[in-house]
Amino acid sequence: MVSHNDPIAPVIFGVTLILVAALVGRYAARALKQTSVLGELLMGVLLGNLLYLFGYDLIIILREGIGCTEIAQLVMAGMPVDECVSRAVDNKNAADVLRIITGPNGSEYLAIAQAVDVFSRYGVIFLLFHVGLNTCIAELKQVGWDSIRVAIIGVVVPFALGFMVSWWLLPSTSHSHHMFLGATLGATSIGITARVLQDLNKTTCRESHVILGAAVMDDLLGLVMLSIVSGIVVTGNMDFRSISETVFQAFLFITVVLMLGPYIIRVLIRLLRKLDEMEAKLFISFVFVMTLAWFANLAGLATIIGAFAAGLLLLDSQFTEWGKEEEQKYSIQELFAPIEAILVPIFFVLMGIQVKLETFLDWNVLLFAGALIIVAVIGKLAAGLGAFGKLNKIAVGIGMMPRGEVGLVFASIGKTLGVIDSTLFSAVVLMVIFSTLITPPLLKIAMANCETGPDDKGKVYSKLCK
Repeated sequence: MVSHNDPIAPVIFGVTLILVAALVGRYAARALKQTSVLGELLMGVLLGNLLYLFGYDLIIILREGIGCTEIAQLVMAGMPVDECVSRAVDNKNAADVLRIITGPNGSEYLAIAQAVDVFSRYGVIFLLFHVGLNTCIAELKQVGWDSIRVAIIGVVVPFALGFMVSWWLLPSTSHSHHMFLGATLGATSIGITARVLQDLNKTTCRESHVILGAAVMDDLLGLVMLSIVSGIVVTGNMDFRSISETVFQAFLFITVVLMLGPYIIRVLIRLLRKLDEMEAKLFISFVFVMTLAWFANLAGLATIIGAFAAGLLLLDSQFTEWGKEEEQKYSIQELFAPIEAILVPIFFVLMGIQVKLETFLDWNVLLFAGALIIVAVIGKLAAGLGAFGKLNKIAVGIGMMPRGEVGLVFASIGKTLGVIDSTLFSAVVLMVIFSTLITPPLLKIAMANCETGPDDKGKVYSKLCK
């Protein structure tokens, strides 16, 4: 008898399960006046650890993250399954993973894990594309020296503190591990910061201008630092020549993309001018994002750097073939909002699922997580010192504190590169959750008496030039 079961059905079930979890987490977070990112992440943590306790095989597989993709690749290369598992999974979890993979549904679980991993990677690309769309190059040139100083301090000090804490508490690990943890601490979530300032009706404060400008620059500096650290991890070299080559590659890629990108977009628009507005904006933007992400990887950089650069360059005003910007029916952000709404939550829930709460039963892990949180807070508070004059330095520092989605992206890349294991990953996620939770109440107190500026300059960066 021929079976009519669709082999893709288990994948559909697994992805749908994660999306439902994301929806519940998002709804609960908004009901509690928290960010969607936090709700989706915490729902992943709850779902992953609760179902793990009940021995749910799919969750046991999903908790290993990139390890399952590595297992599938090694198996396809002809390596024995038990050896694949021992190489890709922590020893304490290897027995369970091997039992599941060699069981009757093992191939289905691996297929689900691979599919979810691919969807989450697309989610990261579109997340950074969205950040790029909300970043205005013209405004970056006018953020002022206060924002520049705050941004530089907000990257350098957390990096240095994170490196020292990691070196002190994890002396047996390599310097590349310490550097990657430091780079993760340097991140700032402009999306969360902007949302909090809007909710507080403080976007016209001078401090808000400095915070938003510095947060945008933090993204740029953080991505460059990520490129440098990732290059060191991949090559295994920490000499001056290797670091210089990585920095040169990063700046060369960004320079070439910023110079040639607008011309490429214009050529694509001319070639596809026969399409209607929605098709043209969607296809051109999608192709451009994926092309730059691929070229970034080709240049030895993270794909998210290419996605961010694509977001910087794409503007609705470039699509004049379909009328002036104000006459166009759809914006690029509106067209990509449904894609982002589906793919990005998969990434956050998956990151939460991979947080193994049992690792915190070890006092050494708790000590490291606590130290990470302390230096994460101190490092960003120190950034406020870059705001001179009568500006509220504490408010500026608090505004730079949430790591949010950017910190999670850095952590996930570190896990993919093998410099952050499951234990360190859980500690980093705890730091991200803590910094995201404490920012709104602390910022509300710190900015209670801030002086408001002219209304025309009090808009969030996403409204300034897009």
